[in-house]
Amino acid sequence: MPINKEKLDLRAEVAKNRPDFKRPESWRYKRLETTWRKPKGIDNHQRKQKSRGRPGLVKVGYGGPKIARGLHPSGYTDNLVHNITDLEKLNPKTDGVRLGHSVGTKKRKEIVIKSIEKKFKIFNARVSERASKS
Repeated sequence: MPINKEKLDLRAEVAKNRPDFKRPESWRYKRLETTWRKPKGIDNHQRKQKSRGRPGLVKVGYGGPKIARGLHPSGYTDNLVHNITDLEKLNPKTDGVRLGHSVGTKKRKEIVIKSIEKKFKIFNARVSERASKS
């Protein structure tokens, strides 16, 4: 059972009522992806929210609950770690670890070993078997 289950359930409940925001006219032209782009045309019906059949616009009111922001789907908070001192500031019961992109293999291995000892949840360990043998 994930920690912060109530917060995750609340986020899922809010997301269920959120519309699927589609790019204007993406259903009309195959070359346009459906990923959201803000309509900017001066006569655009979706931007003006003129007709009822058009998809809605992205607005601030559709955001998720404040208490669930920054949570990983596992329920832990997502924290970026670049060295072992960053790791020591965190709490293993509530915080998860995401290793920084620029961290090299040797330092990554040290951080992973230390975080396993402290029982942290690691989101992107990516330590190969070859690196662990050396």
